[in-house]
Amino acid sequence: MNYHIRPVTPEDLKDLQAISRETFKATFDAYTATNDMDKFLETNYSDEKLRQELNNADSKFFFLQVGPEIAGYLKVNQASAQSENLGSDHFELERIYLRQKFQHQGLGRVLLDYALKLAREANKQIIWLGVYEKNLSAQKFYAKNGFKGFSQHTYQVGNNPQIDYLLEKKL
Repeated sequence: MNYHIRPVTPEDLKDLQAISRETFKATFDAYTATNDMDKFLETNYSDEKLRQELNNADSKFFFLQVGPEIAGYLKVNQASAQSENLGSDHFELERIYLRQKFQHQGLGRVLLDYALKLAREANKQIIWLGVYEKNLSAQKFYAKNGFKGFSQHTYQVGNNPQIDYLLEKKL
């Protein structure tokens, strides 16, 4: 398969917003009330919020392109950009989102490997992430790739508090 990974730039904001909304809705719509989903997509993937994230030096986004199409993206955080304060030796893999037509083709592993490479290049000791308690396929994927549970936190989707399991892997 012909693919490449490239950094997302502020000029890519609308593409990032569209793919974020598409992939989040496709993955979590079955577990979320319509009004909660609509509120989440509008707020969390607004121009302003995404622009702030793109301009944060401690957050990085990368598009995975298959031919001319954006198949998905990766978001990683370190230092104060992490969604949990786990220390300077930790590296957060916040998002691996793939469009449905690109799932189950090994591309999630491509993005995971890229995140691991970034964490090692940053001299981090631990890579960690949160995964929704009902997202069993993602949990299996991360377990198969050496991630172990260590805690949980609440992830707010609209007015719906959801539980994310926190997983980590020592590097």
